[in-house]
Amino acid sequence: MGIPMDAAALLGLFLETLLYGVFFTLYWFTLFILLKKTGIQRQLLLPVATLLLCIATAHLIIDFIRALEAFVFKVDTAGASDYYSNFASPLFVASTALCVTQTILADAIVVWRCYVLNDRKMLVAIPCCIILLASVGTGYYGVGSLSRARLLSNVPLADYGCIATFDALTMGLSVTSTSLNAWRIYRTRCFMPEGFAAFLPVFVVVIESGALYSTSILMLLLTFFIGSNGQYTMLDIVTPIVGITFCLIILQVHFGVGRNLLAEKPTEARGNHEPLSRARCTGELEHGNNECAHCRGTGDRSI
Repeated sequence: MGIPMDAAALLGLFLETLLYGVFFTLYWFTLFILLKKTGIQRQLLLPVATLLLCIATAHLIIDFIRALEAFVFKVDTAGASDYYSNFASPLFVASTALCVTQTILADAIVVWRCYVLNDRKMLVAIPCCIILLASVGTGYYGVGSLSRARLLSNVPLADYGCIATFDALTMGLSVTSTSLNAWRIYRTRCFMPEGFAAFLPVFVVVIESGALYSTSILMLLLTFFIGSNGQYTMLDIVTPIVGITFCLIILQVHFGVGRNLLAEKPTEARGNHEPLSRARCTGELEHGNNECAHCRGTGDRSI
């Protein structure tokens, strides 16, 4: 038995509120860290984090207003399920547009980070930007199409395909960019003798910057394809998850998650100083520096 529309919306509001609280907490930790930074880390990352929080806040407020109208103010004139099934509602259009904007902004961040970590190669940037532009077009076209459909039963098949394309492009871009980032970081660690410990930063990056976001998009895509109303629950929680993922990336780089083990593990002979210097190399790469001080001093350009 499928989940009713009103139950899906109420569940989405509950989960969104919980995840927004997590995002809000992580944002303040991130804010304190970025205020101590200089250069691009403060000039770019701080406004982006604030914009993500503003979009998530606006999305949550709109969902609360919709819940009040569905279950309190308009409960006598229209049922909650009928209210949530009206896609022409300005509040629904605004909520969906904010979700699409948050998703596109997250994709742009992923593309930028992949571009920086891969030595600002145009071979990496151009395909990712093409996918991003296609995602922008299909996303906003889907929002407009849903607003004209008015009822769920009136949504044309072409519009369903547009929505599915947007979700697929978003997930594909996230998985591809995260894989490229992980491979780039792995190349700076592959020569280390620490064994599995050398792979730890790769898994940290994959889990924190890719798996959470990609999994949420995958669940959204699956619920859409099976025709479950759970897709509207996923639409609500994707917005704060984007912000959580962004903040986790910054916190992971700042606190050196995954590099402490390498820095503390002693090595013999020539391995005595190399792991620490290589850890600094990877750290600077994650912060956006193409060539670190260690590599400039030794002439090692292999990373």
